[in-house]
Amino acid sequence: MKTLWIASGIAAAVLLAGCSGNKRQPESTNSKEQSSEKAPAIDATTAATISGKVTFSGTKPVMKIIDMSATPACEHAHKTPQRSEEVVVNDNGTLKYVFVWVKSGVPDRAWPVPTTPGVLDQAGCMYEPHVLGVMVNQPVKITNSDPTNHNIHPLPRTNREWNESQPPNGEPKLKRFTKQEVMIPVKCNIHPWMRAWIGVVSHPFFAVTGDNGTFEIKGLPPGTYTLEAWHERYGTRDVQVTLAPTEAKTVNFDYTATR
Repeated sequence: MKTLWIASGIAAAVLLAGCSGNKRQPESTNSKEQSSEKAPAIDATTAATISGKVTFSGTKPVMKIIDMSATPACEHAHKTPQRSEEVVVNDNGTLKYVFVWVKSGVPDRAWPVPTTPGVLDQAGCMYEPHVLGVMVNQPVKITNSDPTNHNIHPLPRTNREWNESQPPNGEPKLKRFTKQEVMIPVKCNIHPWMRAWIGVVSHPFFAVTGDNGTFEIKGLPPGTYTLEAWHERYGTRDVQVTLAPTEAKTVNFDYTATR
């Protein structure tokens, strides 16, 4: 009987030791996870820059002329016929309206969200700009500069879809997108030719090419990143970039006409 009590005591001690060991292990793991969740603040003295341009090769496509005759206010807003902005090739052989952003490699941290809104205007029954970039939760100010009604209808897959009318020169609408999504198409249910795209990113490292086809992304911490260019018709191009402290690196993208 005495031997049985001794054996039971030893077994209980082993069991307690095992239980206490199991309790300590999750604490250590949790501590490691918590420390990895907080990325260090960006050191401005070591921040790097990526810049470049998006070139176009091949035969320049001719975009179709938009028929606005169904709404005289739209047609009369233009001195010359308007063409689709699906492909806009600049005079220097570059592409306009290409969304360039850092797709991966950015430190996981709470990046400050701008309080200044991104602006999407409706002017001459066209969205301006055709491609817009904003951060998650950044306000988007939607205005109607036309003497006619419009209907703004984003078609996201991840964010909440909404569909609202806006009268001529009506009050601006302030909207926010709460999740990263590249890209969100926007249409007008009244004027079917009206189309825009919004890129919503969780960090500030993105740009949209303009009339000279160039882009610049500043303030990146040293590291290795995947940079992506997105175009409405020609799709995406990816390139990996490694940045040393304070390095300014040039990265160019090229799109070739496919149709």
